[in-house]
Amino acid sequence: MSDKSPKPQEPDTDVHEDPNEPAFDWMKPKTSGGSTEATPAASTGATPVAAKSAATPSTATPANGQPESRADRKAAEAADTGTETPLFADTLAEASTTKAPSHYSEPLPTSALQIRPPDDEVARRNTEREQAAKVKPIGPRIFQVLLAVFYPVILLVLAVRAVTSPLFLWVEYNRPGFPGDGYGFSTDDRMTYGSYAVDYLSNWAGPRYLGGLVNLDGAKLFKDSEVAHMADVKLVILSSFGAGLLLIVLSIIAIVYLRKRSNGGVRRGLFAGSIVTLVIIIGLAVLAALSWQQFFTEFHRIFFANGTWTFSLDDTLIRLFPGQFWVDAGIVIGALVFLAATLTFILTWPTRSRRGLEPKQAQETAGGSEDTPEVVSEDDKATKEASDSKR
Repeated sequence: MSDKSPKPQEPDTDVHEDPNEPAFDWMKPKTSGGSTEATPAASTGATPVAAKSAATPSTATPANGQPESRADRKAAEAADTGTETPLFADTLAEASTTKAPSHYSEPLPTSALQIRPPDDEVARRNTEREQAAKVKPIGPRIFQVLLAVFYPVILLVLAVRAVTSPLFLWVEYNRPGFPGDGYGFSTDDRMTYGSYAVDYLSNWAGPRYLGGLVNLDGAKLFKDSEVAHMADVKLVILSSFGAGLLLIVLSIIAIVYLRKRSNGGVRRGLFAGSIVTLVIIIGLAVLAALSWQQFFTEFHRIFFANGTWTFSLDDTLIRLFPGQFWVDAGIVIGALVFLAATLTFILTWPTRSRRGLEPKQAQETAGGSEDTPEVVSEDDKATKEASDSKR
């Protein structure tokens, strides 16, 4: 390199001579509108294409043909080469001209949540919410009703099963005051032959089980009409036992369901069932006390055909099971059902502790203090939750 060769010129780094450089916009004084002189396009919100086209004619070029600043040189180069029309320029221009006059901004997706509906709509929604909270599920109610209906029948079947047993037969034949047989049966004979009749009611043997029995003299113990009636009684007894067993199974299913789905549902079902049982058994007891013979006759007419259940005094069934036997059997059945229903009624009585409520004395001592937590029952929880959500 010779001394005459021109020296390379250093780049112009004087910031004061190039005030239009965007990097030094912060050094320019702000106008009254709050924007700098170098950024008019940004303050007006125009698109880059509009800003660039607006800046082109306002660029001043000196007489010697060279721009004074870097920004002027870039503007001159852009004017020489021509502005390239971007894709969808017409669409952007129309959108900018359409949106320019209005100051609308698209709301956020959750902005509608801040708009409160009319008061009548709010009241309607609150009413529907409260009604939905008060409505209880239909399943627990159905099982409670079924449990209340099944309970009296189950108690009655169990009481009948207790009476149709050799134990009750032995107690009856050996109790003081039980009438004896005027045709020659001793207590031992009654116990032997009566046990055959009672066992026949609960086993699966045919009519021959009783038809083949004979007296000491070799004559048949039971007549054909007596055997036929005992077959009818056996059909009624076994049907009632089968129905009672089915109801016991269904009641167990209902109890398991209510224990899982309804707090206190088992107690409410048994409480209602005990009330129904007491009403039925007291009503039947009154009817039987007013006219036992009429009650006994109507009972047989319900289950047996006329003429098939009447016998003479010297027939074996009457000698083994006289009228006093059926009176005692009815009393024992009614007493067992009444005691079981009364015990259930007492054990399931809806006290405050069983309902999950606070004792009354404790509430009076607390005096309604806010520090004392209020214990509510399961039935009132839905209503309370609905009122809390309304607030």
